[in-house]
Amino acid sequence: MIQFIAWVVSLFCMLAIAFVFVFVALKSGQRENYEPIVKKWYKVRKVYGISLVVLIAIVSVYTLRNLPYNQPVYGKGIEPIVVGVEAFQFGFDISQREFNVGDSVEFDVTTADVTHGFGIYDEDMNLIAQTQAMPEYTNTVYITFTKPGTYQILCLEYCGLAHHIMVDQLVVKE
Repeated sequence: MIQFIAWVVSLFCMLAIAFVFVFVALKSGQRENYEPIVKKWYKVRKVYGISLVVLIAIVSVYTLRNLPYNQPVYGKGIEPIVVGVEAFQFGFDISQREFNVGDSVEFDVTTADVTHGFGIYDEDMNLIAQTQAMPEYTNTVYITFTKPGTYQILCLEYCGLAHHIMVDQLVVKE
């Protein structure tokens, strides 16, 4: 039944498009003075284009200015726990693995070999934070743990044959 309806709708749309093409082909033989119409619509197109660019610029500035990327998630006066993370084939060297609920943590992530991913997953395997570990560069991830549990760290960038074993854990206590 659904196939028949799809076939009928497709046939109807193809006939409508064919009708438009035939209509345009028949009318193209008639010569009229289109100069005034062309000038009018060039003005409209110019105003429309400028308006659209201005609107997109305003919306972009308004919506993108406060993105939380690479900004601390803790308030002023609170000192985070700074954790150094060095990824390597095929593991992570993490300076601290145990935290308390409410701890604000700053993960400084780097690597000495190839590009790796650094993804922190909660117990339901929902990605809660991530960044890239890149040679000769340090990326920072800010997170405040709000729930106790065991958090998984997985490499999100294929880094070699044993990529699938590049897993680590963080423990967050009450």
